[in-house]
Amino acid sequence: MRIFGPNELLEDVVKKDLCIGCGACIYLCPYFRSYMGKTAMLFPCTLTEGRCWAYCPKTEVDLDDLSKRFFDRPYDGDPLGFHGSVKISRAGSKFGTGSFQAGGTVSALMSFALNKGYIDAAVLTDRDGILPVPRLVTDPDDVLRCSCSKYTASPTLSALNQAIKEGYNHIGVVATPCQGLAIAKMRSNPTRIDDFTDPVGLVVGLFCTWALDFRAFDAFISERIDVDKITKVNIPPPPAEIMEIYTTDGKQEIPLDEIRKLVPDTCSYCIDMTSEFSDISVGVLEGRPDMNTIIVRTKRGQDIVDEAEKEGFLVLDDIPEENLEHLMWAANNKKKRALIKAEEDGLINTNQEDKRSYLRLNPEALKNIVA
Repeated sequence: MRIFGPNELLEDVVKKDLCIGCGACIYLCPYFRSYMGKTAMLFPCTLTEGRCWAYCPKTEVDLDDLSKRFFDRPYDGDPLGFHGSVKISRAGSKFGTGSFQAGGTVSALMSFALNKGYIDAAVLTDRDGILPVPRLVTDPDDVLRCSCSKYTASPTLSALNQAIKEGYNHIGVVATPCQGLAIAKMRSNPTRIDDFTDPVGLVVGLFCTWALDFRAFDAFISERIDVDKITKVNIPPPPAEIMEIYTTDGKQEIPLDEIRKLVPDTCSYCIDMTSEFSDISVGVLEGRPDMNTIIVRTKRGQDIVDEAEKEGFLVLDDIPEENLEHLMWAANNKKKRALIKAEEDGLINTNQEDKRSYLRLNPEALKNIVA
């Protein structure tokens, strides 16, 4: 596949409002930066090929190629992606208690991986008020600082690029589906760097239906709440249909119908609800806000989960059948809606080698999903 450069990235993604601000193009060079949730090119660049274009999760995402690289099989459109097991989980007594979201599985896993030396740094998302802030953490005790959900798009992968520059080579990342897709592209060495070694030691993916545009959310919430008093934001699983805003003065609830208006259109093209290109995926268990759903996808992920459970950092149990069925239904619906929209808008490429697009996948998989 041919690699293009920053001008094509602007044309194919930024100018079409497909950019989600994941941070994959930030700090690779002096040109791209993120400010208040938006990605901008500071100076003109004449490169005809660039990692910025190659790493972006909205440029020529070849699902078959990535699936073969990481899971040794073509992409078939399974609602949950390739996986070995699906369980429910929560942080174990060895990890302790804290202000983590839901069952605390993500925080427990990252803390455990750092403690055991499976990763030498963790790329997480902290916050400044309600602004999501990428954070590189090396001390397990600092993981809990970043434990609460943010719900707004974040340039988290800029911290991954910085960590690589600083010489870390077993980096753990907590990523949304779009960020996980960008990481998969990075790890496949698309620009054919001669001395390339995979710097990522663990990817823990988050379930995600959509992320809010930070600037729109900031303006919306500032009219209703003193943002300096916000301590936590939460969206309970269905059928709640509300966003909970916790402040030093108490809790306020906002109907999700009002919140969904702040979701950027680019999220409607995302086909992945469960972070399919990760080692382990984690989401809130529907009907049990104190528990998580955990999907293990790779041997690396399974080994870490097994050891974390054995050492008391994690508690696992079987997932109720009705929860698994609903998860698969929801994930399949998101995949189908996004592919239909992308196909209608000419963003899917099935066979034209010279055409730049968002997604590339085989015609049979596309037909099976949208049928």
